[in-house]
Amino acid sequence: MKKVAIIMGSDSDFPALKGAFETLRKFGVPVEAHVYSAHRTPEAASAFAKGARENGFGAIIAAAGKAAHLAGALAAKSTLPVIGIPIKSSTLDGLDALLSTVQMPKGIPVATVAIDGADNAALLAVQMLAIADEELAKKLQAYKQDMEAEVLRKDAKLQGEVQAL
Repeated sequence: MKKVAIIMGSDSDFPALKGAFETLRKFGVPVEAHVYSAHRTPEAASAFAKGARENGFGAIIAAAGKAAHLAGALAAKSTLPVIGIPIKSSTLDGLDALLSTVQMPKGIPVATVAIDGADNAALLAVQMLAIADEELAKKLQAYKQDMEAEVLRKDAKLQGEVQAL
């Protein structure tokens, strides 16, 4: 099975990313994490991205706040899909990071999830890997069925509460 890389621009981003690690582990997807900065360690970030496919990765998740150029810097150097997570880390409540992550130039796509959307970034990476992994696709189907059952259970409970009024 291919691995997923979680690259964060700063170790201060780690708390916002814990859900991604948990989600990937729940699906049995190997994950590797690093701190690389598009601005402070551009050569290291570039080297990682250039070698990611050959090193067994199937997707890269890149999380950064403020200027948030990390996802684009990695996408520029890799042919793997890159998923950007804008991190809420400044006085602009993450809007700056969101705009920096989503506004990529033609030819350098970055899939972007919500501000602090680590869980969805991990699920998107799992879906990407599941294109070529039938076992993972089955796990995703079961996950979606479990979500549906949970919502229907909550609806049934609500109906009982409404009727009791």
